[in-house]
Amino acid sequence: MKKLCVIPGDGIGREVVPVAAAVLEKLLPDLEVVEAEAGWDCFTRHGSAVPERTLESLLECGAGLFGAVSSPAGRVEGYRSAILTLRQKAGLYVNVRPVRSWPQVSPRPDVDLVVVRENSEGLYVGIERLDATGIAIAECHVSRAASERLAAKARAIAELRQSRRITIVHKANVLPLTGGLFRDSVRDVLINSGFGALVDERLVDVAALDLVAGPERFDVIVTSNLFGDILSDLASHWCGGLGMAPSLNWGDGVALAEPVHGSAPDIAGTGQANPIAAILSVALLLRYHWRKPELAERVERAVEAVLSELPLDGLGSRTTTELERAILEHL
Repeated sequence: MKKLCVIPGDGIGREVVPVAAAVLEKLLPDLEVVEAEAGWDCFTRHGSAVPERTLESLLECGAGLFGAVSSPAGRVEGYRSAILTLRQKAGLYVNVRPVRSWPQVSPRPDVDLVVVRENSEGLYVGIERLDATGIAIAECHVSRAASERLAAKARAIAELRQSRRITIVHKANVLPLTGGLFRDSVRDVLINSGFGALVDERLVDVAALDLVAGPERFDVIVTSNLFGDILSDLASHWCGGLGMAPSLNWGDGVALAEPVHGSAPDIAGTGQANPIAAILSVALLLRYHWRKPELAERVERAVEAVLSELPLDGLGSRTTTELERAILEHL
């Protein structure tokens, strides 16, 4: 029996997460769902964005679904982003963000790529300080161990996708120590795994240009934490925007599905939230963590069928409930 820790979070997370959970329960009737809380609202109530019990529940279940998090515009004493905390404390060291063309909502039909992003290091370690001269300093941490385990996950994904190319994205020309260590560690693992002929590399600025001008050139992109965050958001244009962008935070024995969109407070509570990113995120959970690719494909086929039936004005006329009903009917 599978167990799922459900963490709705803030804003529209509370609306899209139940839809994605319903999709999983449709496919896995014996699924045990455990509710937990995290996020800004949780912090304002309890003084912690991620209560210890939430982390325990995620680790006990081995799989989770996270909605969205709101964050204050400025620094708040004692607060740190819930999703960053969950990633680091649960050992979710890889973030998988696929981008593919979907009927009617994608600007072009030939995009099918995945960004495999390091999830635990880089500038997102969150160590900042203000020195005596008034200069703000942020530390960037890169280790061979983290880069190598990222490469191992990228290799597994490339094997499942039967990939034609694996592109390492870095900035080693300007940051030879951190960028160079990342590039060399990832490349060594891939080459030693027999992927040498498929491996190429790009500087991050060139990769950004190519994602805009020719996204069909990419298959698997392996990159660092900050670069992966930015490039995957940029690439999401080709799948219809952030409302269509899924992700999976993935570690050893634990994974957390997470739609890329934010908490969208402007539409929270209106019934207009698009649940497709959350639904596609649980498809990633099925494919990569629970190793049920046939169920993941059923989810994706249902989404594709519903999108194919949309009027030309796209998702704008559909409510959260209508999309949920249509996708469940196709399943």
